[in-house]
Amino acid sequence: MPESATLPFIKMNGLGNEIVVVDLRASGRVLTAEEAAAIAADKVSHFDQLMVLHEPTTSGTAAFVRIYNADGSEAGACGNGMRCVGWLLSQTSGHSRLKAETQAGVLDVEVRGVSDITVDMGEPRFDWRDIPLAEEFRDTRAIELQIGPIDKPVLHSPSVVNVGNPHAIFWVDDVMAYDLERFGPMLENHPVFPERANISLARVTSPKAITLRTWERGAGLTLACGSAACAAAVCAARKKLTERAVTVTLPGGDLRVEWTANNRVLMTGPVVQEYEGVIDTRRLSKATV
Repeated sequence: MPESATLPFIKMNGLGNEIVVVDLRASGRVLTAEEAAAIAADKVSHFDQLMVLHEPTTSGTAAFVRIYNADGSEAGACGNGMRCVGWLLSQTSGHSRLKAETQAGVLDVEVRGVSDITVDMGEPRFDWRDIPLAEEFRDTRAIELQIGPIDKPVLHSPSVVNVGNPHAIFWVDDVMAYDLERFGPMLENHPVFPERANISLARVTSPKAITLRTWERGAGLTLACGSAACAAAVCAARKKLTERAVTVTLPGGDLRVEWTANNRVLMTGPVVQEYEGVIDTRRLSKATV
């Protein structure tokens, strides 16, 4: 690619979760982890997650979407980002229903409006090998993991699940009462999570409502995490703390999540398109971690 080339991007957000979308379907280019981290480091193109569109690899899909976290690592799923991608693909194709593929599989998206987009996030995986965990836990509704003294832990017994990404959900009385910015990195990188994990604090406020804060793997504290909202919803229902359809309130706003009878997780919420810009690819060629 010529040194003077630029790479167009679209800056969006899903409930404040910062998303940048780059369309590489015509170029065949694949961004490296270092290049993705360099894009995130620029305040103009900063993101929590970068959604890169590539040519479809599965018939009937609009694109293969490679997802990067702000540190350059790749993610299997990003619910807020998929709503953004779904909105853009809907606008260019004229279709309200479409399919896109990620590392987590083919996802169905239905766009009814900019404030009403549903992503089928697939089937949750609860087996310890599928999350994955470094050791066997037969019941992943609550695993042996804690922060603080053994006789008086600060956080303990999270539910764990994979909803495209590994998630650990700690059930608390007040999601703001804990220093998640301090605990998050420690728990994200705990040896029990060989692929690291998203760490959430969740409070069930009614059979139909959950309040949530999340430390995202590779991104840190964010205003919203769609896959974490899905993880909290299915784990709460599995523990019989809530019904199977709930509103999840995150710092950035509300998402509606339903764990259907046929074991699919449907997430519904809005997106915002902020602005368009270009990335100087000469900077990317010099990128270092």
